[in-house]
Amino acid sequence: MGKKRIIKKSEEELLKDAEKREKAESKAQSKKPKEKKKLGRIEFVKIYIQSTYNNTIITITDMQNIVIAWSSSGSVGFKGPKKATPFAASRVVDSLMEKVGNLGIKEISIFVRGVGSGRDAAVRALVNHGLEINSIKDVTPVPHNGCRLRKPRRV
Repeated sequence: MGKKRIIKKSEEELLKDAEKREKAESKAQSKKPKEKKKLGRIEFVKIYIQSTYNNTIITITDMQNIVIAWSSSGSVGFKGPKKATPFAASRVVDSLMEKVGNLGIKEISIFVRGVGSGRDAAVRALVNHGLEINSIKDVTPVPHNGCRLRKPRRV
């Protein structure tokens, strides 16, 4: 089996290793978590509703398209096929209004995307919260000329 060599470090090397460890620890401690921007009163917001066959995602942004809050039926607690229901979409709106209730939102513009069953329910839930709606726009992508055809078959 042979003899095992024991390598001893000099005092200088030990001090250098200790300094490296201290620097790494101080860097780890100096990193501060990002502070969220403090939002004042926001009266005009844009609300994006993405309703698919599997989920409903709602995002609230200010007029510069900076996200204020978002929620989805999965984050509210629905699982599986229940995520795409109109009831789940109305619960998503309720949870969002709790998040941004103190911002003083008065007027909204709604942008709806997708073909899921939660799109109408989400808009109705927003109306029931007493918000003034400036516009409702459907931004669902529609193919304008379809996909490219296959090349013709040579016989």
